[in-house]
Amino acid sequence: MALATRTDRRPSTIRTLWDSSVGKKTVMAVSGLIMLGYLVVHMLGNLKIFFGPGEFNGYAAWLRTLGEPFLHHEWALWIVRVVLLAAVVLHALSAAQLSRRDIRARPVKYVHKRPRAGYATRTMRWGGIILALFIVWHILDLTTGTVHAGDFQHGQAYQNVVGTFSTWYGNTIYIVAMAAVGLHIQHGFWSAAQTLGAGNRNRDLLLKTTANVLALVLTLGFVAVPVAVMTGLVS
Repeated sequence: MALATRTDRRPSTIRTLWDSSVGKKTVMAVSGLIMLGYLVVHMLGNLKIFFGPGEFNGYAAWLRTLGEPFLHHEWALWIVRVVLLAAVVLHALSAAQLSRRDIRARPVKYVHKRPRAGYATRTMRWGGIILALFIVWHILDLTTGTVHAGDFQHGQAYQNVVGTFSTWYGNTIYIVAMAAVGLHIQHGFWSAAQTLGAGNRNRDLLLKTTANVLALVLTLGFVAVPVAVMTGLVS
């Protein structure tokens, strides 16, 4: 009699981690912190626009030569883009799956209303959708020039930014998106800290304060650019 062969295999550690709620929350936390780090650097780079077109265009050109001669032209920039894309996809995918899992676990509405959550918490889902749509628009506007309002010129970052923020809709889209970024960071940083085990009774106040400060500084830092173009400070 032939022995039966086992066709089932134990899932890998990575698959087991990904299938668990804790694993998905960890992926969300790590990917969120990667994106947060990028936002801090990106904001600081954006503020160089206040030093004039030569400084800002020089910074944009430097980004393309980063890592040379060890790396080829624009390789470092593409590595950053790939890492960011992976972080965005993993963040959105884990968030969507956790949301569906939460809905399936509670198909019937609560008889008694739960305590009202904070505004940032309640807007995390639609805020994420706004940011996803903004990222697409932002790339098509200032990276490829596909939807740029003015005469898009490759390598002329200063002029392209001024062109975008010389339109009412460019300012509106950007400012609304940056407000969503601030709310997302305010709740997301706190959640990431809890997921990764950084939170405790002694550090809670510090973490909440850090989340609020990060959200405020990043929002104001990003919004400063379109406001400066609108008011003529940057032209």
